[in-house]
Amino acid sequence: MKTEQETVRFGVSLPQELLRELDERIVARGYSSRSEFIRDLIRAQLVEEKWRTGSEPVVGVLSIVYDHHQRDLVNRIMDAQHAHYVQTVCTTHVHLDHDNCLEVIIIQGKAEEIERLNIEISGLRGVRFAELTRASKVEI
Repeated sequence: MKTEQETVRFGVSLPQELLRELDERIVARGYSSRSEFIRDLIRAQLVEEKWRTGSEPVVGVLSIVYDHHQRDLVNRIMDAQHAHYVQTVCTTHVHLDHDNCLEVIIIQGKAEEIERLNIEISGLRGVRFAELTRASKVEI
């Protein structure tokens, strides 16, 4: 059972110009407070650290747009997923138009293997766009 952690207040000193930049970003991104924004910045750093160190399994979302008329491309995309030591949690396939498909692949495993899969699929002929969103479980 998860217990609620005590919240601790602390002060941060910033130059006036940096504080103005911070407040602009808080408003632009719809945050209700500086605290919420800073908590998200810290969590993003924790996720990045997990990806960089490779110390535990992480999650990635690979979004690709490809030409579905490209001969054997769908099979090569699936073969790439099977060749790497990652777990494909699920895929979603959408027909964007007559020529283009969007595929979103949720993957979990070692960061290094997910990165390799991203590089392999991104480099396939007929893949017009590929982007990997890095995520991870954050307990805090």
